[in-house]
Amino acid sequence: MLAGLVFIVAGILIALYPPLLSLIAAAVLVFTGTVLLIVGYRYKKALRDFEDPFIDFIMKI
Repeated sequence: MLAGLVFIVAGILIALYPPLLSLIAAAVLVFTGTVLLIVGYRYKKALRDFEDPFIDFIMKI
């Protein structure tokens, strides 16, 4: 429900101030990139701590 309200408010703000669209798109891209970097870092760290030959074989394919 909160996501729906955020989208509605964002849509209204974009309609009132069109340059806001580029700012929202940039914020989404920066947020997505940051999340992917953090997830990748934690995944690599978890693989170093947990060594399983089966998972290593699957991930190298």
